[in-house]
Amino acid sequence: MNTVAVAESFYEQINDLAPSIEANRRMPQGLADKMADAGLFRMLVPAAYGGHECQPQQFFDTLATTGYADGAVGWCLMIGSTTGLLSASLAPEWAQKIYGDNPRAITVGVTAPIGKAHVNAAENGLRVSGRWPFGSGSQVANWICGGCSVTENGEPRVNKHGQPEPVLAFFPADEVTIHDDTWDTSGLRGTGSHDIEVNNAFVPEGRWVVLGKRAQVDSPLYRFPTFGLLALGVSAVSIGIAQRAVDEFINLAGAKTPTGSSRSLANRPAVQKDLAQAQAKLASARALTAAYIDEAWQQASAEGRLDQSSKAKLRLAATNNAWSAVEVVDKLYHAAGGTAIYSKSKLQQCFRDVHVPTQHIMVAQPTYEVVGKILLGMDTSQPL
Repeated sequence: MNTVAVAESFYEQINDLAPSIEANRRMPQGLADKMADAGLFRMLVPAAYGGHECQPQQFFDTLATTGYADGAVGWCLMIGSTTGLLSASLAPEWAQKIYGDNPRAITVGVTAPIGKAHVNAAENGLRVSGRWPFGSGSQVANWICGGCSVTENGEPRVNKHGQPEPVLAFFPADEVTIHDDTWDTSGLRGTGSHDIEVNNAFVPEGRWVVLGKRAQVDSPLYRFPTFGLLALGVSAVSIGIAQRAVDEFINLAGAKTPTGSSRSLANRPAVQKDLAQAQAKLASARALTAAYIDEAWQQASAEGRLDQSSKAKLRLAATNNAWSAVEVVDKLYHAAGGTAIYSKSKLQQCFRDVHVPTQHIMVAQPTYEVVGKILLGMDTSQPL
């Protein structure tokens, strides 16, 4: 399935809805259902459960295409599709029930192990309570998951290395409270990333994923690191927003004659230089990403596991994407002059939206430090 072409087919609809998506601070259910029916939320779901099992480059390009139409919709698709990746690690019976038996399944969640899960042997499952921020796309989801630390008989559950073993537990959407007063932000307002909460929710055996464990479905896609794919997804939305800013600026530059000037913005040499530099930075970031994804895909296909160098390159490419996108949009926002501050200008929304992903832990500045340590041959205990 060509998910990029499918995403392109939604451009007009998403673009028309963008003002109301931002005003209502959520993705419309009708749009989400149509995108689910088209298979976009199943990009990373195994073929065994009716998914598309897309290669990472196709996944990246699809999210960039959707982010181009609207950053918030691209973000919700990113969260939904990367959460779908967990289907490869769920117990097969639950993967089938959540994904295979429901072609319209939309799953979202928060990875941070903020929740508290207690083993209940009598019920053969977990009892979970927790409140998580950044519950993007929760209003349109069927299932919502949250990261948890686990205790058993009053003691933290640990893995074979003696380290805490966090899990991602899945909850039916109707068991989750969405605090619809917690997402009031400068950018990506339409993601509906409100706090989500469960209180003493029962999660039966197998309806959770142990973070860091190898997937139960074995194929090259599921040999990629979960967080590496998440980072690529986050940055793909940034790239889409930045490309939209480039195209919006081109349209503006040809039509605008600045006050006090006799020539259009497009005829200014400084503007021509800014635009060329912006496009070069954006194209360079995408080319680097494609090269590193291809290298990692070849390794995953041939060797069955990515080494630390490949993981580092994926995270480096993703982080470079997010921050390069900000540089591109900032440059064009300033070159556009006062026109860019008005709400009717798409450039101002690109400016606000593109700065939000940089605050995500997957592409935040400390990632550069970790990758730098690896390049220098230094030990690093921080996982990639």
